[in-house]
Amino acid sequence: MLLDLPKDVLLATTEWHWPDDNELAASLPGYKPVTKGHPRMVREAARLITSSQRPVIYVGGGVLKARAAEALFHLAELTNAPVVTTLMARGAFPDSHRQSLGMPGMHGDYAAITAMQEADLLVALGTRFDDRVTGQVGSFAQGAKVVHVDIDPAELGKIRCPDVPIVGDCRLVIEDLVRVLRSSEEAQVDRSAWWAQIDEWRSRFPLHYDAQVDGGLLKPQAVIEAIRDASPAATTVVSGVGQHQMWVSQYWRFEQPYAWVNSGGLGTMGFAVPAAIGAKVGRPDRTVWAVDGDGCFQMTAQELATASSERIPIKVAILNNAYLGMVRQWQEMFYEERYSEVYLSPDLPDYVKWAEAMGCAAFRVEHHADVAPVIDKANAIDDRPVVIDFRTDSMEKVFPMVPAGRSNSEVIVHPSLRPGGERVVQ
Repeated sequence: MLLDLPKDVLLATTEWHWPDDNELAASLPGYKPVTKGHPRMVREAARLITSSQRPVIYVGGGVLKARAAEALFHLAELTNAPVVTTLMARGAFPDSHRQSLGMPGMHGDYAAITAMQEADLLVALGTRFDDRVTGQVGSFAQGAKVVHVDIDPAELGKIRCPDVPIVGDCRLVIEDLVRVLRSSEEAQVDRSAWWAQIDEWRSRFPLHYDAQVDGGLLKPQAVIEAIRDASPAATTVVSGVGQHQMWVSQYWRFEQPYAWVNSGGLGTMGFAVPAAIGAKVGRPDRTVWAVDGDGCFQMTAQELATASSERIPIKVAILNNAYLGMVRQWQEMFYEERYSEVYLSPDLPDYVKWAEAMGCAAFRVEHHADVAPVIDKANAIDDRPVVIDFRTDSMEKVFPMVPAGRSNSEVIVHPSLRPGGERVVQ
């Protein structure tokens, strides 16, 4: 849609008053969302939860939009059900909680992926069953009944037909569901066998990367862990798109909502730097780290001039592996190493000089021993942006991985976790 206003209209003057609630309602006649879930559907959802043996609470970004993290916490603890949080929902449920399985989907935690596959009930809250979570739709969680809660009725039944569809605001629906469950004598179901199986998956197939080799290039996962461990609890982390995005979602520990900003399904390369600027302006009291790849960084790094001139002290970690890493990973794994247009060069451009030219403090880190000290230097600088060029191993891949179009049961784990070097098929 293009709205073109002539210059004389833009220069004209007029009288203005801020409309009250009634006037706003009248001016938006086409948007009247249903916010309260149907009581009968809520009761039926509660019945399915109390009768299930292998439930999974499947949390999407709609839970954050609805400001429903607290209600979700109560629901999880009341039901003792495992919780998976999609890429857009990271932080909606604390990663340190025993019931948190992390992120599901193409690059999710093995336990999260497999628990969804083996569940007998999915309680889907503010999520859209996108292909990165479901994998091959026909083979996704075949034995599970589905409770689907979303404020947009168009989402219900679009990908997976729910047994209990509930149109409504996630926070209000979850609160109603908690009230119904608390009034039930069967809210606490014995799920010890389910948890024993999940804990076995977690133990056998944790997130994993090979240890740092002395003198070798940095492990990108280790860099993310180092930034995570050195940052204040209320840090906001922003990412671009690609391998680094998945590694941040995997290896950062999200303990509170609204600490993670990324473009999700839009797949917007170059998102990190401008989004970090916005996050810092919105919450100047928070430390803001942008974790970017060298490919993404080149797309919008000019915005560092804005950050410098406006005194917006963001911190940028470039995981510089000299490649478009995720594209390289696919070409290596699925296209017989027919590499095409993925090599970028580690030295062109010189990211330190580029950042300094934009008014930033800048550092290059090539050795593992320098990672933590340089991160500490960056955290201590609060009067201008900081950019760190971390020279990382281009051969690192994101695992686990579900190949595109394949069943989630065909998840590929890290080579070090595979018996005999074969793919692990659940």
